[in-house]
Amino acid sequence: MVELPSRIHQNVLISYEERLACVDIKNNLNVSREERNWYQGYLYNCFKLKGCTHARGFGSYLIAMDEKTYKLIGADYPGNHAEDVINPGLWWMIGFLFVVSFLGLFSLVPLRKVMVLDYKLTYPSGTATAMLINSFHTNTGAELAANQVKCLGKYLSLSLVWSCFKWFFSGVGDACGFDNFPTLGLTLFKNTFYFDFSPTYVGCGLICPHIVNCSVLLGAIISWGFLWPFVSQHAGDWYPADLGSNDFKGLYGYKVFIAIAIILGDGLYNLVKIIAVTVKELCSNSSRHLNLPVVTNVVDDEASEILLVKKKRDEVFLKDRIPLGFAVSGYVGLAAISTATIPLIFPPLKWYFVLCSYFIAPALAFCNSYGTGLTDWSLASTYGKIGLFIIASVVGSDGGVIAGLAACGVMMSIVSTAADLMQDFKTGYLTLSSAKSMFVSQLVGTAMGCIIAPLTFYLFWSAFDIGDPNGPYKAPYAVIFREMAILGIEGFAELPKHCLALCYGFFVAALIVNLLRDITPPKISQFIPIPMAMAVPFYIGAYFAIDMFVGTVILFVWERINRKDADDYAGAVASGLICGDGIWTIPSAILSILRINPPICMYFKPALAS
Repeated sequence: MVELPSRIHQNVLISYEERLACVDIKNNLNVSREERNWYQGYLYNCFKLKGCTHARGFGSYLIAMDEKTYKLIGADYPGNHAEDVINPGLWWMIGFLFVVSFLGLFSLVPLRKVMVLDYKLTYPSGTATAMLINSFHTNTGAELAANQVKCLGKYLSLSLVWSCFKWFFSGVGDACGFDNFPTLGLTLFKNTFYFDFSPTYVGCGLICPHIVNCSVLLGAIISWGFLWPFVSQHAGDWYPADLGSNDFKGLYGYKVFIAIAIILGDGLYNLVKIIAVTVKELCSNSSRHLNLPVVTNVVDDEASEILLVKKKRDEVFLKDRIPLGFAVSGYVGLAAISTATIPLIFPPLKWYFVLCSYFIAPALAFCNSYGTGLTDWSLASTYGKIGLFIIASVVGSDGGVIAGLAACGVMMSIVSTAADLMQDFKTGYLTLSSAKSMFVSQLVGTAMGCIIAPLTFYLFWSAFDIGDPNGPYKAPYAVIFREMAILGIEGFAELPKHCLALCYGFFVAALIVNLLRDITPPKISQFIPIPMAMAVPFYIGAYFAIDMFVGTVILFVWERINRKDADDYAGAVASGLICGDGIWTIPSAILSILRINPPICMYFKPALAS
C-alpha cells in the first residue's frame, strides 16, 4: 500500500516535489500530478457510504407506507385508507434508491465553482473533514502545521471525552442529560433557548462567519422568542388547542411552512441572481478582456504565502472540469429512467408527476446546498415535505398518500445527495483533491449505500418490532409523515388560520433582505442578516443557535486578543470539536445496539413552592 503524499495544510504551502518525495520508494511507483490528485480524492472517499439512512426515509416516509403505521393511525381516521399500504421489501427498496439517489449528484455539478469559490460557502463539516485529513498528511518540517495537528488532536480528545461524559447522564428518553440543560432558566428552556453543550455546534460557530452565526441567533429570537409564543396565544382560535406537537394543523404547521417560505425566498433569489450574472458574463465575454489595467499588488511574505495557497487550491479545483454536457445528459438520462421506473414501484405516482418533480428538483437542491454551506444543516426532509404536500393534494384521495410519500422520497434523495456532494467538493478543495475523483467516489459510495442501507434496514425491520409505540424502536416520524400525506390530500386549506398569509409575508421579506444586501454599500450590507441562516431555527429550535453564537463569541474575543493565533488555530480547534463529537457516535451506536442504557438521567423541573 503506497503512502499517499502530503497535502497542503492551512497556510503552509508544500511543493509537489516535497509531497511526491513522501511516497514509499519500495513500491517503485511513479506518480504524475494528475494521478496524484486523482488517487488522493478517490482513496479517501471511495468507500465512504453516503447517508442513506435518514435521507432515504428508513425512519420516515418508507415506514409511513407500511401496514403497522396505517393501523396505528386508525382505520377510522379520515383519509387513512387500507389500500394505501406498501410494506417494506428488500428488492423494491434497492431499486427505488438506485433510480433516485444519483440525480442529486448531477443536479449541481455545474455550480460547484459558484458555491465553493464565488460564494465562499463554509460547509463546516466539509471544512472539518479537510482539516482532519490534512493533519494526517502534513509536512512534518513545518512548525505551524505540527502545532495545528497538536491543537486538533487536543480538542478532538477533549470533545470525545466530553461526549462520553455526557452519555452517562442522558438516561432513557429525550428529556435527560446535558442536551436538555436549562442553562438560561426553565422558562426560556420551554422555548428551546438553552446551551446544550454540543461541541459540534460550538465548532460550527468557530468556522462559520460571524454574520452567519448572528443571523441564526436572530432567526431564533424572532421565531422562538416572539412569533411562536404569539401564535400559541391564539390556540383555540387560529387552530385547535388540543393538537399534538407534531400536528400540521397546529403550531407545527406554522413552523414548517414559514421556514420553507424563507428558505425558498432566499434560495430562489440567489439562483435567479446566479443565472442573471452568468448570462451577463456570457454576453460581455467578447469585450471583457480588452484594455484591462495592469495592477501590481505589494504584499508581505505572509499575505503572499496565503495568496499562493489559494491560487494553488483554485488551480487544482478547477483543473479537472466536469463538462456541463456530461452533467446535463447524466441528469436527463437518469431522470428518464427514473420517470419510467418509479410508477412501476408506486403506481399512484404517475410518470408525469415524477417528471415535474425533476424539473423543480435542481432549484430545491441549490437552496438546500446553499443553506448547508452556511449553517451545516441539511434540511432535506423540509424540502421533501414540499413534494409530499403538492403531489398528495394533486393526486387526491385515490392513492394520494402513497404518491405523496414516494414524491417526498424522490425530493429528499435529490436535495440530500446534492448537499453531500458540495460538502465533499469543499473537502476536496481544501485538500487539493481531484474534483473528478471526488465525483466518482460519490457515485461509488452512493451505489454501495443503495445496497447496504436497504439490506441493513430490512434485516433490522425483520428482526425487531419497528414502529411499536411501546417498544424500543418507535419510529415516531412514520406516523407524522403519513399524517402529513393525509393532510396534503385535504389540501393547503386545512393548514391553520393565517399560515399561508404568514408564509407569503416571510417569502417576500426574504427577497427584500437579499435585495438590500446587494444594493447597499459593503460597510452596511456586512451587517444585514442572511435569510437562509435565519430560517433554520424557525424549524429546528433555538438551542443550536445559542451553541453557534457561543462559538462565534469565543472566536471574536480570540481575534481581539491575538488575531494571528486565531487565524492559525481556530480551524484546528473547530475541526477537533466537530470530529471528536462525531467519533463518539460510533461507540454510542454500539452501546445502543447492545441495549446498554446510560446509568443516570439528569432531569430538571421547577422547584416546589415553599
